Amino acid sequence: MNEQEEQRNDGSDLLSELLPRLTNLGAVLHRGHLIDRALEAAGVPLERPAMSVLITVQLADRPLRVGEVAARMEVVGPHVTRLVNDLEKRGLVNRVADEHDQRSRLIELTPEGAAATDRYLRFLLDWFAGVLSDWPEQDRQDLGRLLGRFADDVAVHLAAFAD
Repeated sequence: MNEQEEQRNDGSDLLSELLPRLTNLGAVLHRGHLIDRALEAAGVPLERPAMSVLITVQLADRPLRVGEVAARMEVVGPHVTRLVNDLEKRGLVNRVADEHDQRSRLIELTPEGAAATDRYLRFLLDWFAGVLSDWPEQDRQDLGRLLGRFADDVAVHLAAFAD
């Protein structure tokens, strides 16, 4: 087997096609201001990191400690604390006592915070549904499955850097 055949068998040809497409996708989404448009649809003037806190708590489906929010967002705790303080001032989150540890506080969404998060997510979900509307159902399912697998594997391999 020559070097060219070996290169094709190791998947590098596919990867040399995939990497520019991933880069282009990120650039196109950024240039299209999709996240900014979704933030506008949320109806509250928030920056992306603050919305990420709201989404993290909403998707957890239960109140979370600041440290849990930070871990899920993969950022440091003090950063989340500052964001939560601002969100609390805006009436989008509340701090509540942890029933298992009265010294700890949990972060929960207020009805206004939940509604803003719902509007944000609904905008994104509707937009992506429009993008995929002409795709056959099997293609949409394959995309979801493969993208999930890819994201999981990327996370595992990136975690190896930390080790």
